[in-house]
Amino acid sequence: MSETTHDSIPQPTGGEHLDGNEAVNIAAERAKTTGSRNIPTFGFDVPLADDTANLRQGPSLHDGLLALLPLVGVWHGTGQANPAMEDNAEEFTFGQQLIISHDGENYLRFESRTWRLDGEGNPAGPLEREVGFWRISLDDDIEVILTNSRGLVEILYGEPVNERAWSLASASTVATATGPASHGPGKRLYGLLPNQNLGWVDERMVGTGEDRELVPYMSAELTRVAG
Repeated sequence: MSETTHDSIPQPTGGEHLDGNEAVNIAAERAKTTGSRNIPTFGFDVPLADDTANLRQGPSLHDGLLALLPLVGVWHGTGQANPAMEDNAEEFTFGQQLIISHDGENYLRFESRTWRLDGEGNPAGPLEREVGFWRISLDDDIEVILTNSRGLVEILYGEPVNERAWSLASASTVATATGPASHGPGKRLYGLLPNQNLGWVDERMVGTGEDRELVPYMSAELTRVAG
């Protein structure tokens, strides 16, 4: 497996050139596989709609979420992590499953699972999990709250860059008593790439005083596998 770096992962700037017909063709071809797939339901007797990660199935997407519609789905892929800011470790590659679903209400459910990959690209153990919710106002102000299994709670605010990309910035990052000793505020950017994959990058603030700067923390490119 060739080495993966942040530079080798396409960044979702939102300004990539994309031919409209080509985009439709790519999406239609992929939908032959993904269009019938969805997340499983539990089948318990709950008087509420089940979560769905497939816009063709389940409750209709709330009208207030149309600006976030392209995010809904199940996504798989790989990325690069740079934890040096926290524990002086070297960069490593990880795998990710990201499920973005809804239940007809005015929010999206966000659930990420990651795992380490060895030098051959084989799974090498769990990494972290992240669960939260995305909301967006009538003025396109995005609000995100995320809870991380490492002992972190983060609130982010942002806005759509365009209909294919979304930018977020930390407003509050709180670590529990057993969480990371240092995890600065940051910025995230999510966006659809020309190949219809979902790319994202997370940058974190490191240093003190005039030496503070944003550095790449995690980034990945994910392929739609359901929805």
